[in-house]
Amino acid sequence: MMKLFDAHCHLQDPRIFDKAPQLIAATLDSGVVRFAVNGVSEKDWHLVKQLGESYPCVIPCFGLHPWFVAERTPNWLNTLKQFFESTPSAAVGEIGLDKGSHGKKVDFTDQVNVFRQQLELAKELKRPASIHCVRAFGDLLQIMKSLGPFPAGVILHSYLGSAEMVPEFASLGAYFSFSGFLMSMKVNKAKRMLKMVPSERILLETDAPDALPKSELGSLHRVEGDASFPKELQSQEISSAPVASASDALTLPKEALNHPANIHNLNIVSQWQVLIYVASLLEMTTEELAEISYHNAVRLFSYDVGT
Repeated sequence: MMKLFDAHCHLQDPRIFDKAPQLIAATLDSGVVRFAVNGVSEKDWHLVKQLGESYPCVIPCFGLHPWFVAERTPNWLNTLKQFFESTPSAAVGEIGLDKGSHGKKVDFTDQVNVFRQQLELAKELKRPASIHCVRAFGDLLQIMKSLGPFPAGVILHSYLGSAEMVPEFASLGAYFSFSGFLMSMKVNKAKRMLKMVPSERILLETDAPDALPKSELGSLHRVEGDASFPKELQSQEISSAPVASASDALTLPKEALNHPANIHNLNIVSQWQVLIYVASLLEMTTEELAEISYHNAVRLFSYDVGT
């Protein structure tokens, strides 16, 4: 069985946290052997820490996401540092910049200040940082140039930036992680961008419970109890199994939850699964991409390749 490493997800998300044991078990059975679980605010860092302590397969990551910058407490940075002190295996994330529709609600200067402090902390701690960036890649590159390079690496999670910016980010220590969001990009543009990414810097992620890949329903794993699934599928009892192919013609709503096992599917060959889709654009086999991305993540998170 191929081994995969989910380089960015949110198992602490309130929409799926109570189902985390079942989701983790099902995903491990599918061949995904490690998860980098990213916190987004002071309110969920303790849950991320709890998952890391409960499951050896979880790499806890602590960070203040740009959407939640305005909600931070005056002592947020000291609290963040305390989580790293008590969690030696932790990475930094999710941090970043956002000028999209949601990000516009948060003062951008404030976002930049919080982001810089966390990026500086990641460099000081010599730990990788998982970065969210929406419509702010120019700002991101400028900040990274002013603080970099980053020998411990940074992860440009769900990367949808231009092909032209890839070499500059890579020269600063960036890795490029791809999720179901890649399927929103025009195929030719996505292929050109992927071809620019050095193979030793490719990662795969689910961003679960978001970024559900475009796919026929028969090839997707669903989160048990997800009320957004069509009524025809609500009777399905096992969350670890792909949904019934008889309902392939149905279209899932945007709010449908993404199961971490959807990083790939070993039983059904679907062009839309993240692994298969990226491999097809890179003109390599799924086995080759799985091995490359797995070893890249292991190296980035400093785990023994033999595990």
